[in-house]
Amino acid sequence: MSVPTEKSVMRAVVMRNNKLVLDNIPAPIPGPGEVLVKTLACGICGTDLHALKFAEALVASSRVSGGIFAIDPNRDIVMGHEFCAEIVDYGPATRRRFKVGTRVCSTPSLARSAGDEGIGYSSENPGGFGELMRLTEDNLLEVPKELSPEVAALTEPMAVGYHAVLKARLERRDVSLIIGCGPVGLAVIAALKLKGAAPIVAADFSPRRRELAVAMGADIAIDPREKSPYQALQSGGSSRRPAVIFECVGVPGMIDEIMFNAPRETKIIVTGLCMQRDHLYPLSGLHKELNLQFALGYTGYEFGETFRNIRKGKIRVQAMITGKVGIEGLEKAFVELGSPGHHAKVLVEPWRS
Repeated sequence: MSVPTEKSVMRAVVMRNNKLVLDNIPAPIPGPGEVLVKTLACGICGTDLHALKFAEALVASSRVSGGIFAIDPNRDIVMGHEFCAEIVDYGPATRRRFKVGTRVCSTPSLARSAGDEGIGYSSENPGGFGELMRLTEDNLLEVPKELSPEVAALTEPMAVGYHAVLKARLERRDVSLIIGCGPVGLAVIAALKLKGAAPIVAADFSPRRRELAVAMGADIAIDPREKSPYQALQSGGSSRRPAVIFECVGVPGMIDEIMFNAPRETKIIVTGLCMQRDHLYPLSGLHKELNLQFALGYTGYEFGETFRNIRKGKIRVQAMITGKVGIEGLEKAFVELGSPGHHAKVLVEPWRS
C-alpha cells in the first residue's frame, strides 16, 4: 500500500456523539520515533462498550480520580486498543528495527516527553478500529509467522488478567473463585492456570461462558441459579483452604455481595468496571478481616510476559475468539456484545472485504 500524505484518508469507525459512524478520516502520519502500521486484527473490549455509552461519566470520574480516560467526548475518537498490526512505514528518528511488512503488537500507548498518550481513547491517536495507526517503535513486539494476528491481538486483554492474578499474591493452598466469565474473567482463569493455581472455580449465569471458562482452565463452572459458588470455597473446620475471589462483573452491589458471602480472610480482587456509585457494608470486611484489592490494566513488563506466554503456547486463547467482522460490521458487533449469551471476544479486521 502507498504511504499516506497529509491529504490521505483512511476508513475508520468513529465514536461521534455517542454513536459509531463509518467514515473517511485523515490518515495518521508517524512522527519522530514512531511507526505507521496497518491494523490486521483488533479486539472489541468491554471498556469500549462502556465508553460509547458512558463517555462523559468516564471522563468525569477520571478527572476526579486521576484515571486514564482524558478524552474529549465532543471530538471524534477511533477506539480499539487490543491489536495486531503490520508495519507500513517509519517516521523520522527511528532505528527501523523491523522490516516493512513485519507483524507486530504493542501496548496501546505512544511515548511522549510529557508522558505516555493512550491509543484508542484519544482524539489525536486513532486506534485499531481504523485501517492505520501510529505506534512507538520502542514498544513493538515482533509477531512470529506461526502466531495468527487474531491470537496476537489478544495479548492486551490477557495481560489484564495476568496483572490481576499478580495483584492477588497467590499462595500455594489458595482456592480461586472467579465471579463473571466475560473476557476479563476468562483472562483471569488463563493466568491462574498458568500459575498452577488449583482448584479454579468459575461462576456465570451464561451456559456459553461457563463452557468457555472450562476451556480456559477452570476446574469447576457453576450456575449461580442452581448452586452458590461460595459453597465451593468451604471445606469446613480449621482445614479450610484460604480463598481468593475475583470480581469480574462490574455491577452495583457485586462487591458487597462477595464480601457478605466470602469466607474469613479472603482476598477479593476487583477487576469489573462499575460505572455507577456503589455501596458496601464495611462491618462484613471488618468481622472477616477481608482484603480488598482493585486491579486495572497492566505494566509494560506484564504485557511482554503475556505475549511471550501466548507465543510459547502456555496461554491458549483461541477458544475466546467467538466472532470476526469487517469494519462495516463493527456497529452490529457492539450490539451483540451487549448480550452475554454467545460472544466472548469479537475481532475487527478493518481490511477484511
